[in-house]
Amino acid sequence: MSEVQLKDALDALKSTGVRITPQRHAILEYMIHSTTHPTADDIYRALEKTFPNMSVATVYNNLRVFRKAGLVKELTYGDSSSRFDFVTHDHYHIICNDCGKIVDFHYPGLDEVEHLASHVTGFQVDYHRLEIYGTCQGCLGKTAKAQ
Repeated sequence: MSEVQLKDALDALKSTGVRITPQRHAILEYMIHSTTHPTADDIYRALEKTFPNMSVATVYNNLRVFRKAGLVKELTYGDSSSRFDFVTHDHYHIICNDCGKIVDFHYPGLDEVEHLASHVTGFQVDYHRLEIYGTCQGCLGKTAKAQ
């Protein structure tokens, strides 16, 4: 499936006139295979051995191109670094308060909340965002071992 996603994403970029550089290809491939919602620094560190002349700014610039093309979503949470998500369909996130791990989940019932909000207020709803915070299994395990 990820090879199809990569081909489709590359085709989408090409159709908008974006040149596919080796760095751009690698960043996009990393995003498709990532389940961690990486920061630009995470991506840079993962790819720096393969592309020693690539800078963090190159990663940011490419992520901006991907975001404008609708291939990634930028996730901002308070003062922390932006994280990037290749999965652009509607879904929600649960975030660990200890380590910052972000996990996707889907709950279709919230689509009804948008409809109700629009009906009650007269607003045209553009989007909504749901974040749930807690402690992941890994951090719970560390806490249990420390006690």
